[in-house]
Amino acid sequence: MGSVKAELLRLWKWPATWVLIGVWLVMTLTFGYVFNHLALNGGTNRADLSQQQLISSMQPENVGAAVVRGLPMFGGAIVLVLAALAVGSGYGWGTWKTTLTAGPRRVSAMAGTLGALGIIVLVLVGLTFVVDLGAAITVASLEGWDWSLPGLGVFKALGAAVLIAAMWTGFGVFLGVVTRGPALAVGLGLMWAIVTENLLRGVGSLLGPVESLTKVLPGGSAGNLAGAVGGAGAPGVLTDLSGTTAALFLVGYAVVFVGAATLLKVRRDLV
Repeated sequence: MGSVKAELLRLWKWPATWVLIGVWLVMTLTFGYVFNHLALNGGTNRADLSQQQLISSMQPENVGAAVVRGLPMFGGAIVLVLAALAVGSGYGWGTWKTTLTAGPRRVSAMAGTLGALGIIVLVLVGLTFVVDLGAAITVASLEGWDWSLPGLGVFKALGAAVLIAAMWTGFGVFLGVVTRGPALAVGLGLMWAIVTENLLRGVGSLLGPVESLTKVLPGGSAGNLAGAVGGAGAPGVLTDLSGTTAALFLVGYAVVFVGAATLLKVRRDLV
């Protein structure tokens, strides 16, 4: 618990944490509500969504889907960047060397970082829910719609959001440990989350085995879980797998990423 508190204090006071969280909150508001509200009132053209779909996407009772909708790609990329920076920066600053030399055991130090990142993920999802709910209520009130608060089903969507964010966090931690630095870890993570999987998905229609593979890759699994809980209508959201299957893949990825990162930290980083 001491390691978790120390890492949480560091991340809490680190400007990069709040900058990235702020960027994500602005993105989810802009793409989830501002643009859709403008489209509904004729300010922009969203030919991919009907008027009823636009209204439904901004209703307060559907805020759970709004929270999870952006996490498979853009939100996941931001979480990955935060995790990669949190772990990788310790190599450049020399804090990992100090910790491993004079601090707690390596497993405890790594557990502290993971625990702190887990709390940050919960805060991120919670803030996203609060901000999206406030935006949805504001839009519904301005438009004069009949609306209601989300039901208990919202916890299913929030659980899916936490699981998706946890997988991307584990991926970022793994890249940070493997590359032993923040810059390369962030670059590789962004390239995978935003570019590589989309390219593979694009050529999947021409290559059958590749198309099947993209469904179970990290981003594909996250997209399928988002689609299973109603997060359709955003880049990266898929409906090729059941929610249970996608969730199992995400849990597996998170365990593998965290386990591999911890093993590397224990066996390789001996100073």
